[in-house]
Amino acid sequence: MSFPALMVTLVMVTGIIWLIDSLLWAPQRSKESKEPLVVEYARSFFPIILVVLVIRSFIVEPFRIPSASMLPTLHIGDFILVNKFSYGIRLPVLNNKVISIGEPERGDVLVFRYPKNPNIDYIKRVIGLPGDKIGYFNKIIYINGEAVIQNVEEKDATLLAIVSARSELRHEQLGSIDHDILLDPDRRLMEGETVVPEGEYFVMGDNRDNSNDSRFWGTVPEENLVGKAFFIWMSWDWNSGGIVWNRLGDSIN
Repeated sequence: MSFPALMVTLVMVTGIIWLIDSLLWAPQRSKESKEPLVVEYARSFFPIILVVLVIRSFIVEPFRIPSASMLPTLHIGDFILVNKFSYGIRLPVLNNKVISIGEPERGDVLVFRYPKNPNIDYIKRVIGLPGDKIGYFNKIIYINGEAVIQNVEEKDATLLAIVSARSELRHEQLGSIDHDILLDPDRRLMEGETVVPEGEYFVMGDNRDNSNDSRFWGTVPEENLVGKAFFIWMSWDWNSGGIVWNRLGDSIN
């Protein structure tokens, strides 16, 4: 059972127990009778579980970064917050959109349910919007025939400690979003062109040569969207002795 399904189930069970007690059992109990333990637990936990469910389903959800596919933007061990209403309000478990608020923009860092296995959450950057023609040749993105400009940058000491010395750090702009990417000059991955279907999005990792993304398995349907990543609230690295203090509170661009 997924976490959202578990939370919904707990809300229903505790709520029903509390309701039945209020309508049937409580009126029949004498003032001296002790409230049943199951009712006490249900009454205590119902509002807490409900608040957690509402916040996690409709406002913000925490995620942990498990891989290096979004370096240098996100590191392994980063704990991030995802805005759940950026792309519309969805019902928990069913994932049906009930209120349309906005759509992903080019350059957004997007959390979504992996199309090949919706039980797994992925995080990548939005490259192509519905209707775009996306090309990828010689490590350069082409959007509707226009190349996305890249500028070479110097890696700092922090990045040098976690990536190959031969990797290249480049600066890229997608729409209004400025961000850095990593390239491996020794690796050649899939190249080609594709047109993004309506209602779907083409996504890529910032660690371009170490990312399993739309180049390999296709585009992300709108119904798989989870939310927009916007904030690093914690970062943990065992090799650095625990908390990485200089990453706490960073916004995600």
